[in-house]
Amino acid sequence: MTDWLGLRGRKALVAGAGGIGAAAAAGLAQAGARVVVADVDEQRLKALTEDTPAITPLAADLATADGCRACVGEAASILGGLDIFVHAVGVNDRRPVLETPDEVWRDIVGINLDSAFWTGKAVGEQMVDAGYGRIVYLSSVSGLLAHEHHAPYAATKGGVNQLCRVMAREWAASGVTVNAVAPGYTETGLTRGHLDRDGVRASLTSLVPAGRLGTVDDLVGPILFLCSAQASFVTGHVLYADGGRTLV
Repeated sequence: MTDWLGLRGRKALVAGAGGIGAAAAAGLAQAGARVVVADVDEQRLKALTEDTPAITPLAADLATADGCRACVGEAASILGGLDIFVHAVGVNDRRPVLETPDEVWRDIVGINLDSAFWTGKAVGEQMVDAGYGRIVYLSSVSGLLAHEHHAPYAATKGGVNQLCRVMAREWAASGVTVNAVAPGYTETGLTRGHLDRDGVRASLTSLVPAGRLGTVDDLVGPILFLCSAQASFVTGHVLYADGGRTLV
């Protein structure tokens, strides 16, 4: 089969073995990439590699700058370099601004945004030196829309959008593209508990012109495209994969 995406043999690191990260990693592996997936949860890594044996698991804590640099360095050592990086790390804690403790703000910013900067910087150093790279961040429609009870999460996703744009601007001449995929309401382990509350699923579905919530599989194609040879002239872009949610 023709390798239209140009992913066969590419060396990919995916940070985050949860729903979207796991689906992206499996998609990259199926497209012929060599994939390392990093996560702090070893049980989650075990489950992922049992489903997709071609993926190499890497236990890593991305809560510190040193941990992020160590993760990127070890993945590059395993693969012999890095061509692709997907950052799919994120948490949320839904509560009003006035009821958000300092520690909740710090935790969400640390996990969602600090890790995006530290891993992206470490990956960027390698890719700029090599003259080639594809970086894709998982953002959210919350980076654009003002959802109530989402202040720390929305702030981090808006930050990710601007981080990817600045990285894209600085690294474009070195053959490195940096983009983001912004899902709408998507069923994942992060969102399922909230969606299962009375009336929440129906209420959110009513806001999506496509008439349904997203699935992790809906995001694999956009992620793979941005990682591919076909997206060589696309950089600094936030791609909304939201069923039209940002249209209303």
